Amino acid sequence: MKVAVIGVGQLGSDLVKVFGDDAVPLTHRDIEVTDFTSCEILREIKPDVVINTAAYHKTDECEDNPEKSFSVNAIGARNVALICKDIGAVNIFVSTDYVFDGNKGQPYSEDDVPNPINVYGVSKYAGEIFTRYISDKHYIVRVSSLFGAAGASGKGGNFVETMIKKAKAGEEINVVEDITMSPTYTKDAAFAIKQIIEKKLPYGIYHVTNDGYCTWYEFAKAIFELAGISAKLNPTTSDKYPTKAKRPKNSSLSIEKLKSCGVEMRHWKDALKAYLEEKGHI
Repeated sequence: MKVAVIGVGQLGSDLVKVFGDDAVPLTHRDIEVTDFTSCEILREIKPDVVINTAAYHKTDECEDNPEKSFSVNAIGARNVALICKDIGAVNIFVSTDYVFDGNKGQPYSEDDVPNPINVYGVSKYAGEIFTRYISDKHYIVRVSSLFGAAGASGKGGNFVETMIKKAKAGEEINVVEDITMSPTYTKDAAFAIKQIIEKKLPYGIYHVTNDGYCTWYEFAKAIFELAGISAKLNPTTSDKYPTKAKRPKNSSLSIEKLKSCGVEMRHWKDALKAYLEEKGHI
């Protein structure tokens, strides 16, 4: 089985590791998803599966750059979907919890209707729609609040590394306690995506996060506790730190569908501990 992985950031790099010799990593130099002609490289590779992790995900920047957001996250998904349909490849589009508005008050299931509240979320939802109606053989995989060894491209690491760096510098750290999400260790997400393919689960949408959910403050607290780091950590509220893009108050995702298909995800605290060990923080 040949698996083309578009984008080798936090999740993409772990997907390449998980698929090993079956993986064909495609960096931004190899493929530009916004350019249909560039996507033709997939015809030469002839993959059985294409996993599209390419995204413009700087949420606040997306508000000022809707054209770029849609070019990468929506038109890019359309281009990949069209090629996948032509070559008969399974198309996996990696989406986000930000397709939801966060007003449900509990974890979202795959059956809940998206209602994004920022440009990034709208553009990713558009990518989902293109994927769904063009590719017969498709999986839409929604992930959330990623942390992985490779760090987020363009974001300078990830939340875990940022917290540790600030604590070691002796900074006072204020983290919001009124936004809830589902932390996701990219290594675990990569293994789950591999299982989705190998088990030949029914095509459709799957939420792939670690089990459980928490606020960003609870997540930060767990980082310091597990790493044994003393930190000046204070809870705060999002209204004290206004951002250009609105954030959903509770975008946690339910993984009951994934579990019912025999794909288990460990609790986010266990995943966080494994990540801290992988990075040498424990």
